[in-house]
Amino acid sequence: MSDLTFRLTATVLYLVLAPFLGGLLAGLDRILSARMQRRVGPPLLQPFYDVLKLWDKQPIAVNKAVSFYIGGFLLFVLLTGVFFFTGGDILLAVFTLTMASVCLIIAGYATASPYSQEGAQRELVQSMAYEPMLLIVALGFYLSAGSFFIRDIVQMPYMNFLRMPGIFLGFCYILLIKFRKSPFDISMAPEVHQELIGGVKTELSGRTLAVMEIAHWYENVFLLGMVFLFFLSSAAWSLAVGFAACVAVYFFSILIDNSCSRMKWESMLASTWMVTLLAGFLNVAYLIYFK
Repeated sequence: MSDLTFRLTATVLYLVLAPFLGGLLAGLDRILSARMQRRVGPPLLQPFYDVLKLWDKQPIAVNKAVSFYIGGFLLFVLLTGVFFFTGGDILLAVFTLTMASVCLIIAGYATASPYSQEGAQRELVQSMAYEPMLLIVALGFYLSAGSFFIRDIVQMPYMNFLRMPGIFLGFCYILLIKFRKSPFDISMAPEVHQELIGGVKTELSGRTLAVMEIAHWYENVFLLGMVFLFFLSSAAWSLAVGFAACVAVYFFSILIDNSCSRMKWESMLASTWMVTLLAGFLNVAYLIYFK
């Protein structure tokens, strides 16, 4: 298979399959959360039903610019996944994901709702918390594999996790922010009785809200792909190890979500930077001086 054929195939597979996988993960998340709370929970396909229902609703926009920025959020998330799953530059994927976050923040500021603007402010704080760790992840892969390109990283004869355990732990820590799980779900409160109502999503409805949910599905698949990359090597058996790691990380994120209360933003920022410093920078120092 030529390089161009591989890229086109990987792009199509990601664009087509990722939302289905992301929706199934969202449905599984609801079921596991319900079981942990001794409830029955919704059916597995409920997220798809919700999105289809939103898509059929009459579009009502407080500010038409919001739909534009949410569309930009989806576009940059799609580009992030395409860069990643076609074996491209992991640093470029991280920067593109940052642009997606910027679009989401601007969308929150684009309405006059105090809940939406407060959610946007907290979304900005969250970006300050997890962005350093994402950059360290990209740097760690470069130092471990000698390349920023994912197609080179996956050809290494060893799992990069063996050289990057601290960076992996730090990445799993900030995944709670990206997955929007407690104790870091400070910008979008899923429960209606919380002080933020819905945060950035407060003024979204209809197809705009559906697009945002689909973008989150794409984003979650990309993030689990990053987890998978830590364990992928030239050996075929590493595929099973990577899949098991993704399952474990997602399960424990749900478990933590149902076991912890929400932190204040100051505590979230301090704890993530501390983890980034201790786990991330120390691991980077090891890769530079003792590899």
